[in-house]
Amino acid sequence: MSWTEIVIEVALDQAESLSDALMEAGALSVSVEDADLDTDAERPLYGEPGMEIPVAAWEHSRVVALIEEGAEPAAILQEAAQALGLDPLPAWHTRVVEEQDWVRMTQAQFDPIHIGKNIWVVPSWHSAPDPQALVLELDPGLAFGTGSHPTTRLCMEWLESHAPRGKRVLDYGCGSGILAMVAHKLGAAQVIGVDIDPQAIIAAGENAARNHCQIAYYLPDDFAQAECGQLGQRYDVVVANILSSPLKLMAPMLAGRVAPGGQLTLSGVLARQAEEVAQAYAPYLKLEVWAELDGWVALSGRLPG
Repeated sequence: MSWTEIVIEVALDQAESLSDALMEAGALSVSVEDADLDTDAERPLYGEPGMEIPVAAWEHSRVVALIEEGAEPAAILQEAAQALGLDPLPAWHTRVVEEQDWVRMTQAQFDPIHIGKNIWVVPSWHSAPDPQALVLELDPGLAFGTGSHPTTRLCMEWLESHAPRGKRVLDYGCGSGILAMVAHKLGAAQVIGVDIDPQAIIAAGENAARNHCQIAYYLPDDFAQAECGQLGQRYDVVVANILSSPLKLMAPMLAGRVAPGGQLTLSGVLARQAEEVAQAYAPYLKLEVWAELDGWVALSGRLPG
């Protein structure tokens, strides 16, 4: 089985509307690429973490519509163009997408990741390079946190450097649960994970079970009602890998979860945002940059005992 792609060269202001019109006309999927890709004129698109790019298109864009085998590309494009009043039709051509082993191709993109001194994050279709290391079996999924992002790495390396043996740990904004699992495997006595995304709670629970970790995961409201989340319950170690804006808003709550003498570590913070995040926590404890990686930092501090 094979599919056909319609490849259309358009201007910046037409890319989004044509994409929508092609979907309405029967395309299975539509993507927008830089028409100048792999040339000196190529231009990256990027914005602030957590913020959407206003227009996901380039000055010279290439709209690529995938259609079913046997569908008529000219008819689909004509219908989309008529809906937008495009006359004449923009330049276009087709290309064939042959059937492939898509699962194997996807898996080939994800190899084991070595983090810190002794941590390996290993997809289920690979063997651990070092079975004696701290090994986490984790497949890419809907929840954030596979160890590939600098902020996740920073938090994992901090936990490895400050092994929470016998301590109570709270992972707030747990995503896939990767930080909570590292804490558990490093000897934490109790580990709790909290996230606002129900899908993350499901994924984290499944990941914990796969890695033989005893961790309780909660949505914020459920956490507040659970014994471990009651007002006044505090933790020896609190980690939160989110983004700077929510971290600043949550300063009173997160600092209030740290036990006297306990440690707070935050990431999801760009290096240029470190000072303002530290200022938000200054009334409670002093945060300093513990490490930096690819423009991101981990901030850490200890609550006075």
